[in-house]
Amino acid sequence: MAELLAHAGVNSGSFYYFFESKEDLLRAVLEAYVKALRPMIVDPAFARTNDPVGRIFAILSGYRERILQTNCKYGCPLGRLALEIDPENRPAHALIAENFQNWIGVVRECIEQIKDQLPKTTDPEALSTYVLAVMEGGVMLSRSCGSVEPFDRVINQLHEHFRFLLTSRQDRYRKPTAESKGQRRKKRGDIR
Repeated sequence: MAELLAHAGVNSGSFYYFFESKEDLLRAVLEAYVKALRPMIVDPAFARTNDPVGRIFAILSGYRERILQTNCKYGCPLGRLALEIDPENRPAHALIAENFQNWIGVVRECIEQIKDQLPKTTDPEALSTYVLAVMEGGVMLSRSCGSVEPFDRVINQLHEHFRFLLTSRQDRYRKPTAESKGQRRKKRGDIR
């Protein structure tokens, strides 16, 4: 608190005029994060492209830029708070979860736009949550390793995952040719 007060240039009496406690301040910060997601992260990323999948990766590219700008010291503030805050502090964890859910919701908007191109069994909410988990894990690994390489590796794999999802439905509904039917029968042992 002393560092925070010094940085803000206020004394503790001023702090307690606006906030009842440190937890009250934390809740205010987390509420501000909820409101800042669109203008600070989503809108700039979405301005780069109209492609729904491209928009997901534009968001992730913003995190990569933060990793590079901080010499790999960047850590997602929400991810760090989720791990550091006492599990009993349910109001703070509820706001962290709301922030994560908003992030997932943004990705889900993109996935909903390509839903007809994905396998029918694709769960948009699960896929959106998976994207968040990849981002959080990539940021954490890059910070720990002091290198952007782990982040790049997991994002490249995520690209492959989307490529697979987007092409697997096309492959499944492609009309088989006579040659491919014969090849399948040969593989099953119907033709020798």
